[in-house]
Amino acid sequence: MRYVTNLPHATKEEEHVTIPMSDGVRLSAHIWRPTSSDHEPVPAVLEYIPYRKRDLTAVRDSIHHPYLAGHGYACVRVDLRGTGDSEGVLRDEYLEREQADAEEVLAWLTEQPWCDGGAGMMGISWGAFAALQVAARQPPGLKAIAIASFTDDRHADDMHYMGGALLSDNLAEAGTMFAYGTCPPDPAVVGDRWREMWQERLEHTEPWVLQWLRHQRRDDYWRHASVCEDYSSVRCPVLASSGWADGYSNAVTRLLGHLDVPRKGLIGPWSHKFPHLGEPGPAIGYLQELVRWWDHWLKGVDNGVMDGPMLQAWMQDSVPPSTAYEERPGRWVGEPDWPSPHIRQDVHPLTRHTIGPPREPADEGNASDGDAMTVQSPLSVGQFAGKWASYNAPPDLPYDQREEDGGSLVFDSGPLTEPLEILGSPTVELDLSVSEPVALVAARLSDVSPDGSATRVSYGILNLTRRDSTESPEPLEPGRRYRATVPLNGVAQAFPPGHRVRLSLSTSYWPLAWPPPKPALLSVHEHSSTLTLPVRPVEEPDEVPASPFGEPEGTPPLATRQVTPPEERWEVKRDLIGYHSELDIVKDRGTVRFEDINMEAGRRARERYTAVADDFTSVSGESTWTMRFQRDDWDVRVVTHTQLTCDDTDFFVDATLDAYEADRRVFSRTWNERVPRDLL
Repeated sequence: MRYVTNLPHATKEEEHVTIPMSDGVRLSAHIWRPTSSDHEPVPAVLEYIPYRKRDLTAVRDSIHHPYLAGHGYACVRVDLRGTGDSEGVLRDEYLEREQADAEEVLAWLTEQPWCDGGAGMMGISWGAFAALQVAARQPPGLKAIAIASFTDDRHADDMHYMGGALLSDNLAEAGTMFAYGTCPPDPAVVGDRWREMWQERLEHTEPWVLQWLRHQRRDDYWRHASVCEDYSSVRCPVLASSGWADGYSNAVTRLLGHLDVPRKGLIGPWSHKFPHLGEPGPAIGYLQELVRWWDHWLKGVDNGVMDGPMLQAWMQDSVPPSTAYEERPGRWVGEPDWPSPHIRQDVHPLTRHTIGPPREPADEGNASDGDAMTVQSPLSVGQFAGKWASYNAPPDLPYDQREEDGGSLVFDSGPLTEPLEILGSPTVELDLSVSEPVALVAARLSDVSPDGSATRVSYGILNLTRRDSTESPEPLEPGRRYRATVPLNGVAQAFPPGHRVRLSLSTSYWPLAWPPPKPALLSVHEHSSTLTLPVRPVEEPDEVPASPFGEPEGTPPLATRQVTPPEERWEVKRDLIGYHSELDIVKDRGTVRFEDINMEAGRRARERYTAVADDFTSVSGESTWTMRFQRDDWDVRVVTHTQLTCDDTDFFVDATLDAYEADRRVFSRTWNERVPRDLL
């Protein structure tokens, strides 16, 4: 990244500004703005997240907010209610109170003498969720949003459930927020009230995984704040981005296809990162794109930002399987609209372990009945699946799929005689039967090289009890034939000549997805089951320059010093005496000293996923976090632990929350809860 110090506007910053809410709670904001805004008001750009602006996101914030401020914007970074230095308690994600607070923040911003009355919202992940959800509420003054790594559907396409199957990231993310939501504010900012504010958070927080497990169907809990319920509610321009390695690779194209506002889409090879910090690379000059976006929609500059294709996407070249990549080779392609007129849907019949050639349109619906192929997967299928949403640290992408394929039903194409490129969401339609009333199917699409190594390209999971409805699931009748469609995540992927396309089907995908109560035998009928590929013919023009974006740039990051080293670990362990298997993940940021505020902060997260043999009720997931903050004689620590287990009929949540001042424990609470399984 190129760090820029010479910007069009001199800037000033206010590190802690309180914004009053209508119920008396005060939120804490960090504001960067042009010095000239004292007498020449400018538009405001809001980022609204729960991840502690004063310390834990301070380095990241220092790269992009001063940069945008230096281009003529008042950038405002607000801690959500109950996080960082804001008052109150954060009780769950995306609540009505959270969104009402955001509207009040926007109203406050647009009334400030340094603001010209117009505002935008930006962010990644929670910040992007917040921006999209608030945009659907149409607050006065919100003129445009720029969002990265988000969803418009909280149930079907978030880290909680996928195809109605429970994701392990449901536990992992709950563990993250259990830790972040129980940290204290900084006494240097809030004064002597810090301990009272901390105690309120500790006393009124419960593990969010409990709430998320209590809603296993798509109900009003998930419909709330899911913009897909009414796309017409969004009436401001939207710049939407994500990465193919991210769990949120699907919502960009859905917004492009359903919104009726000026909109642009951008999908790179990245994990869960802003595009200017994108990993795997290449990262791009995203902040320059934001400046152009805001200049047009907040300042009325006619700069051509809406020219060119609606979607720009990184067409990924073939690579060997790896759990991490520094760069993903490929090229940018553009599509004028979405759905794109360039892309055709090729329907391939599945025959005996083979992906057949695409059917002609006249043959659609005329498939003959075929023999059944069967699979009952062991719990080991999925240990090399990687994370639902990759962060690229520790290395968390899927590894070589050959070992996974050994417990799967596999269909291969013949060696390709010419290049094949796909852009969009593949789908698998299955004519199937199962041996149990609750079962799932995981479908994986891989690029198989001539040496046999298999790189996963995309995947999808379906809880078969939700085959027709996630609102009203129904148990399966063992032996009865059903039709079920499994959508796979969107992707742009090039398959070279000599490679094969592989589809793999399994009945477990642990620990990425929680297994059903019992192993199920899946029968798939050939000929009447199909794989549909969204083919972008290679002769189509790319529609974009070879290098449509500038080099990543930002302002110099905040000065910090690494006091203790970070640690990253991703280990798969198997005991062949007791048949115990384990995935052990450690993400320890070490201790970092923030020189400007004389503080040291440390974060350590550990996840463990275990199982015994093929006992589907033996699976267990654990999330343990330690958060520590220290300055002079102020030394505080929060330790959270959440364990999720099950039997045939119930989930069990056992959790602890401990808080310490120095080495003295000042708070402790334990939860032991049972949540019934609902066809899950």
